[in-house]
Amino acid sequence: MTAQPSIIVVEDEPEISRFLEASLSAQGYAVKTAGDAKTAIKISSAHPPDLIILDLGLPDMDGKAVIKSLREWCSVPIIILSARDQEGEKVAALEMGADDYLTKPFGTAELLARIKVALRHASRKDAAVDQVYSSRDLTIDLGKRRVTLKDAEVTLTPTEYDLLAVLAKKAGQVVTQADLLREVWGKSSEDHGHYLRIYIQRLRQKLADDPLHPQYVFTEPGVGYRLVEEKLGRFL
Repeated sequence: MTAQPSIIVVEDEPEISRFLEASLSAQGYAVKTAGDAKTAIKISSAHPPDLIILDLGLPDMDGKAVIKSLREWCSVPIIILSARDQEGEKVAALEMGADDYLTKPFGTAELLARIKVALRHASRKDAAVDQVYSSRDLTIDLGKRRVTLKDAEVTLTPTEYDLLAVLAKKAGQVVTQADLLREVWGKSSEDHGHYLRIYIQRLRQKLADDPLHPQYVFTEPGVGYRLVEEKLGRFL
């Protein structure tokens, strides 16, 4: 990541777009704006950003469809900024691949804090480059931030990877929901329990892990989650 992280703001309301551009630029971010989905996708592909702020109510395409399109080739953090405050809309956006969701009207300080968290997750590198988890067909190289299943690379968003990495570092142990929320979403994350359920579901889908007969990610009802203990003990 460069010294000046780049952000694309996808917002069709000019006043909000200008406000966000000015506020983020004042914080040292390099900001590009797009007023519709077509422009956002074009800019993102030509100049891949470090983070995308996306409004769901765009004139040419629903924001959830934009998320789906971006996630076919792009894994940068996506923060939803939308007037839609129904839980169903939030869940749907997260299931499509968004990393966070902020409802309008929003506080600038909270948005800036969430941007910092998302960028930190995306750029985090594990200091111990020799840490490798391996069990059955799953390998997690924490130094390279690389996940493979049956020797095929698994594409994860930064948040999905951070969640899996926390479980991998404590493989074989139960990690409580509270600990996972703190590790992945920060200290003030008590109200993000639905995030955790959604991301566990997404991890299982990408790992082809049947929740009824799991091989990798196990649920400990009322407590938390556990990643299967390593088969060969390669986690150093």
